[in-house]
Order: sequence, then C-alpha cells, then structure tokens
Amino acid sequence: MMGRLALQVVTAYAVCLSVCLVASVKGDHCLLISEVNADNPKLDTTEFVELYHTGGQRASLDGYTLVFYNGNGNIAYKVLDLKGHTTDDRGFFLVGSVDMQPKPAIPLPPNTVQNGPDAIALYHTSATRYGEKMNATAVGLVDAIVYMTRRSGGAEVLAEILTPGEPAFVEDEGAHEGDESIERCLVSGENWGFQVALPSPGQRNRCTPSGSSAATMRISELKLGGGQVDGFVELSESQAAGPLVLLVLDGRTETISASVDVSNSREGLLSITIDKNNMKGDESGAVALYSGKASDFPVGSPLSQTQPLDAFVYIGPGDQPSANLTETLIPGRQPYQLSARFGEGCLYLSRCGVASWTRDPGVFWEVPQTPGQPNQCPWPKICPHVTVVPGSTEVPPHLPLWARGDFLISELNADNPGSAEDGEFIELWHPSGRRISLQGVWLLLFSGHNSKPYREISLTGHFTTAQGYFLVGSDRLVPAPSVRLPPNTIQNGPDAVALYRSAFGPPSASQNGIPTQGLLDAVVYRLRGSDKDAQELSDALTPGQLPLLEDPEVQSGDEALSRCNGLLPADLSAFVVAPPTPLRENSCPRPPPPPEGVVISEVGGAHWTNHSQQSGFVELLGSPLTSLQGLVLTVFEEYRAGTTMALPLTGITDHNGFYLIGNITGADQMFPKGATIPAKGAVVLCSDTVTVCRAGTTLTNSTLRDTLVFSDELRLLIKLSATRGQQVLPVLRSVEDGPVSLSRCSCCEARSPSSWTSSSPTPRLTNICPSPAFSSDLNLCLAPLSGDWQEHPGNCSGLVQGHSEMDVAGYLEERCHCGISALYLQVANFSCVAGWLRVLGNIQALSDHQRALILQTSLTQGDTCTDPATDRRMSTESALGLQIGLVLGALLLLGLGAALFTYLYKKRRPLDYYSMELNEPEEGPSEL
Repeated sequence: MMGRLALQVVTAYAVCLSVCLVASVKGDHCLLISEVNADNPKLDTTEFVELYHTGGQRASLDGYTLVFYNGNGNIAYKVLDLKGHTTDDRGFFLVGSVDMQPKPAIPLPPNTVQNGPDAIALYHTSATRYGEKMNATAVGLVDAIVYMTRRSGGAEVLAEILTPGEPAFVEDEGAHEGDESIERCLVSGENWGFQVALPSPGQRNRCTPSGSSAATMRISELKLGGGQVDGFVELSESQAAGPLVLLVLDGRTETISASVDVSNSREGLLSITIDKNNMKGDESGAVALYSGKASDFPVGSPLSQTQPLDAFVYIGPGDQPSANLTETLIPGRQPYQLSARFGEGCLYLSRCGVASWTRDPGVFWEVPQTPGQPNQCPWPKICPHVTVVPGSTEVPPHLPLWARGDFLISELNADNPGSAEDGEFIELWHPSGRRISLQGVWLLLFSGHNSKPYREISLTGHFTTAQGYFLVGSDRLVPAPSVRLPPNTIQNGPDAVALYRSAFGPPSASQNGIPTQGLLDAVVYRLRGSDKDAQELSDALTPGQLPLLEDPEVQSGDEALSRCNGLLPADLSAFVVAPPTPLRENSCPRPPPPPEGVVISEVGGAHWTNHSQQSGFVELLGSPLTSLQGLVLTVFEEYRAGTTMALPLTGITDHNGFYLIGNITGADQMFPKGATIPAKGAVVLCSDTVTVCRAGTTLTNSTLRDTLVFSDELRLLIKLSATRGQQVLPVLRSVEDGPVSLSRCSCCEARSPSSWTSSSPTPRLTNICPSPAFSSDLNLCLAPLSGDWQEHPGNCSGLVQGHSEMDVAGYLEERCHCGISALYLQVANFSCVAGWLRVLGNIQALSDHQRALILQTSLTQGDTCTDPATDRRMSTESALGLQIGLVLGALLLLGLGAALFTYLYKKRRPLDYYSMELNEPEEGPSEL
C-alpha cells in the first residue's frame, strides 16, 4: 500500500455533522411532468400522469392545462383544465385511471392515455384556449414528453413542435417484468432526461443509473476532508477483470499524492479512507480509478495518459481548473466547483445523476452521506426548461425541413498568429438557431499523419446557446468555450475535424479505421504544400474534395474557416477564409451582385401525383454559362412559418441556359437532406443573404427575383406580394397518365401567373406548352359577370384592353378542369359587340388528350352576339329582369285566356226568351 490510505469494508457510519456541511441544491421552482405510465400489461387500468412542483410543497395549478396529443394526425384527443386543483403537500399531482392506487386527483376511464406514438404537454397561459382536435402547438408550453414504442415509431412531428432537438423517448417494453413507467430524472449537471423504471405514482422517482456502466466499478460517494477530518471514497464494486487502483492527484502539481490497490473480490460497496492532507475541501484535485496496481502508479509520479475507468475532478474556491488534468481525466466535462463557505469543514458528494457514462463530476450532488447504503438523492429543486416562462405566448419557431438535419461545423480556427496558439476553437451550430441538446454527439480531432483521432470529446450533457451555437476551444479564448482545451491542442494541418452522433460511446470504439457511421459533418484542412498528406482522411470524410487551406495571407490578423455558402454537411465549398467570430454569426464576405435575367422555368412537386416517376425539382433558365452566385432558392410550405428550404446557388447555367436543382438524376445541385417541393406552397428565387431569404419575413420586391405560388393560403400570398388569382395550381387532368409539373411558357416575364401551365416534366429540355398543332375552334359571346362590367353595362372595351384572356380562361377552366390558362388563348381575338365580349378564333392545347377534354366544353355558339339563342354569361341583374318579365307575361296570358273563355261560353249558350216574357221588359243586347 502506498500513501497514507487505509482500505476497509464499510461496517459503520462515522458522522461528522459538527464540521461537515451539506448544501441544498438551489434553483427556481416550476411544475413539470415527472412520470408517465401509458401502457399497462393486459388491460390499461393503472395508467397515470404524475406532475411535480419542485418547491416540494402544496402549489396551486390555476392557469395550467394538460393536453394529450395523438401522434396520428398530431391533434389533441384529451384536454384537462387544472384550474381549482392543487398539488399535495409534497408537490405531487396525479391524473390517472379511476381504479389505480393512490387515488388520482382527476380520475380517467380505463385505456384513456394512448400508448404511442403520442405526446403529453403542460401549458400555462391566460391568452390561449386549448381544446380537443386542435393541432399541436408550442404557445404557452411549459413541459412536454413525446414517447413511442419500438414497434410504433412516427412521433417526429410532435417532437419537432414540443421538444425540438430532442427525439421522442422510445419506451423499451422489455426493460422490466410486469408494469413499467417513464420517469424523469436529472442526468448530469442541470440536464434532465427520461428512463424506464418501475411505476411510483405519487412518490419520488427512483432514478437509479441505467446503462452498461451501472454494472462496472465506479465512484459512488466522496467526502472531501478538512481540518481534522479525513476524506473517503466509496466505490460501487462489481466483479472486474484484473486488478484496480485508486489514485488521488494534486490539482496544482498534477502529480499522484496517494495510490492504493482496490480489492474486487466481491460485489458491494467499498469505502477507502484518505488522509485529510491529500484530499481537502478547499483545494483543487482529482480522484481516479484505473486498471492496474499501485506499483504501476507510484506517489509523486506525473499524471498518466492512460484513460481511467472513472474520475472526479474538483477545483478549490477561486482556483482555475487545470486544463491538462481536466482534459485527460474528464474530457468534454467541467470540474466540480467547490464553494468557499465550507471552510475547514468537509463536504459529502453522492452520485445521483442517472447518466450511463462515467468520468463526469456533473452527476454528483451535495447530499448527506450514506456509507454502505444506496445513495439518498432528493428530488432536485431545479427546472428542466430554463428558457420557458409560464404564461409566455411567444411561439418557439417550428423546425422546417432543412432544420431537421443535425449539427454542423460552423467555424474552425486551427492556427493562430504567434506561438501561444491560445485562440484556437471549433464552433458548432444547429440549423434550428435555438437551444438544442448535444446528447450523443461526439467531436473527433484526426491527425493527418496516421489518420487516427488524437482527441475524442463527448458533448453529451451540453446544450447550445439560445442561437444554436456551441464552442470548443482554448481555455483562454474569449468568449469562454463550453469545452476547454489546453493551448495548441488543435493541430494546424493536414488534419481533420469530424462531428458524429453516437449513443453508445466514441465512434472509433465500434468502427475500424476512420469511422463514417453516424458522421454529421467534417472538415479536412491543410497547410501550404500539403494537399496530398491527408488523402486518406479526405477519401473517408469528404470524398472528391480537396482539403481546405486556412490561408494566413487573406487576413492581416487572425483568420478562420467559416461556413458561408450553404448548409450541406461535409461540403468544403461552403467554407471561406474570414475573420474569427466565435459564438456569433460568421463574418462572410459580401457575395457578388446576383445575375440578371434568371427565372424559374419549371417546378415539379414530389407529391403532386402518385406516379412512380413524380419527383421534386426546380429548373432555372438564364443566359448560357451564367454564374448563380448571390441567388438563393427558397421554398415555402403553406401553413408553416418560415421556409422549408433556403439553398444558396453555387454553380453556373449550362450551354443552353438551364440549371437543375433537386434530388434527381442529372441535377446540378442537390436539395438539402430531407427537403423537397411540398404539395402546396411556393418557390422563390431570392437575391438577399441566406439569413434573410431563409427567414422569409422581410422579403421585398427587390429581393424577390421570381416567384411561383401554388397555394391558396392568404398569409403566404401576402408574404410574397401576391394576390388571389396570382397562384398557379397543378392540374392532374392536363396530363393523360404520368407525372405533372408546372412549366413556364412565356420566356421572360418574372412573377407572372399567366406565364405558367401544367404539363409533363421536361427537366433540362424545352418545356411543353400549348401548341397550334392541338388547337380547336372557339366562338363565344360572354356577358359581364365581374364587378367592373356591372359598373359599366353595355361597355366591355375596358376589359378587352385589360385581362380578357385571364377572365375567359377562368370561365373555361371552371367547366373543363383540364388546365386551361391565358396561355391557351394567345391566338384568340377579343372584341366588344353590343356590350357583349366576343371571343373568336382558336384555343390551343398541350396534346390530343387535353384537346379532347376541351372539346367536351361548349366552345361554339351562334353567328352574332345579338342572337338570343347564344350561351351567355348573364349578370345577376339581367337574370332577375328575365324572371320578372316571364312572370308578368304568364299573368297577361292567363288574363287574356280567361276573357276569351268567358266570351266564347256566352256566345255558344242562347238567351232564354220564355223567361224574358214572364219578367218586366229590360234592355237586351239587341237594343244596345
């Protein structure tokens, strides 16, 4: 045994409350969803939702609403107003099945809470009313859980709205025999998570660590000594392979101050007493557990570069953390900060976070000591949502399609002027532009000399800033990085930086060679004259691309590689050399003036038909070999805020002037992953910055180079400076059998709906447009129907000179439903005859199929517009006059008929002279 340590199996509990202080965990109080049991074995009769107020005492629930969402349709199926209710005296509130125990405050019928994919959300606001059948919303959101089973899936949309950046929780139905629930626990630091556990309604969640590391030896409790009190380390022991050794390191000298062999002969809890002078509560230091023997780590020797099994690093009041000690023992984590208030006392720390990983001081809390017993971890008095204010009506931005991607490398500064190299950094960014968890994300730094990672950094437990940025850099960098590195850590090149998502440890541990599975983004960079030195890294991480050069001659001072030209991962063309801007928007050079005369030529929607060849694409048309730098293709989807795609254009048009964008064969530029043309929305050619074009809220006529709107949504029309009637909708009947696109048939008039028609797709070919080869005779007399005509009855000259083609095309399309637009009437003649609009000539068509549909519509009438037998569009006033005339005519005919009948009746019946002789003489008809 080396150093002043003694090893013993814990048999007693030595209390030093007179000198040892325990601090409470402070924080703001809030109401949260603490446990959910949505699926019971057999009959669902013990379902429940448990709320908990972190104040740990009775609290009013006035203003709160609990909403249950169905993942099939993303609508509310149950809404509970919690007004008038309170939590119990310990802060718990239960909603659950009527037969469950303990009795819920709000009983529900059996099988009410759906099994998944579904969600439960807690709201607090007085400005919004929540009701069943409403769509999922983030307005007033306080807390939420989105859950599903391995069999169900399909909760992506609910997760995007309610828990952006966090995927839906997958409930493992085989985790426990019998019933189980989803419980909320503190993972590490101030980061929360959910895990499957045995149900505990109305009780504190058990929150036992899960994962593979729970079965391996690790540090369970610590007591930092002081004054006359020794410290100790408690280990949770298991049957480990090979010998183990516990080391205590001095934080100032980074040398071993104590070393002891650890017996691993049986499972249980082991306590190791440490001399008070080697582990004080007011100085910096570390405790680490290694494989090996004490003789391999002698006292006084420097910090070993061997990776420990577990480690705890702490810094004294006012001390600066040792970058070497921190990055070697707990890479990517922060050391535990000790407080000056402990003075000469001692400090108890217990592992309470449920993180499955080791070497993380963030899982330790200051709680009473329990040697030889399971740690007693109280419910923390901190809230899982630091950005949500109860009662707020601010709507978190809905993640569009391009934001469903993962983290990107935004900026890299690997080489600083001078020899200090203390301004290096790697900036990450999430396209959502908001606070996002980095759970399961790893950053690997590769050496170009051997193509192996020289540093692997786990970012689990960290969050981005409110703008989506995350910084890894030198410990002297300003602003301070979240993950600190010693100076001169990031190599100058030829090297690489790669970003991965890996939930089961470092990517290199499960993949041979350069790992590519789970790769999110990568940058391969070089020095001058070293183009080929990182060829293996380039082939694996950024195939087909030359490494980037951080050219020191571009900037007078420091410079960085900044992402400025797109959001595609592993796309080195997106980076330029620019001034460093850590945790701020990149300082991108002003793009060249956008080209003139480029228009949208053809658009295909991926879901416009069910045909197997239907695909999403956009075809642009301009002068041959025109650079498209400075233009951004943006796509909107109706009823969604912002854009679903904002793609900076990087290429040039071909020799025929075409430029094809989309995930189709022969495309010049691909859509971002997961993005396409929606069923209804708009495609816009924008000439502003990517940020402005992506936001879509400040677009002006000068920045809207061209627009195609295929939606009736009023908000979208207003945003794009369009009005009703200026949208063009794809018409499936215009094509006999096959995919459908919207094609421009008027070459150069931008933002004009009369330039478009539905047709068969012709990417990179001449568009199919109405042709005289498929024309039909047209002879119509139309009466006015629009308000303009009614104001000037009998005078159609104004319309003949204005929009007669669009009005007549609309009239014919209402009858045909076959895709007729103003383009089809280009060779028709319009004239005004006796106040009627005369249309005479030919109507064109795309094909024999469309012409046959048009011929089914009545297109020919009498020879003149004065012929009453014509098929006219009658105004409301004309129709009413006709009805009155018909009624009066019928009454007149009825009166004449009655008079004629009376006359004939009397004439056919002779007078009765015998009767006349018996009466007084009177004047007869003959005397008249």
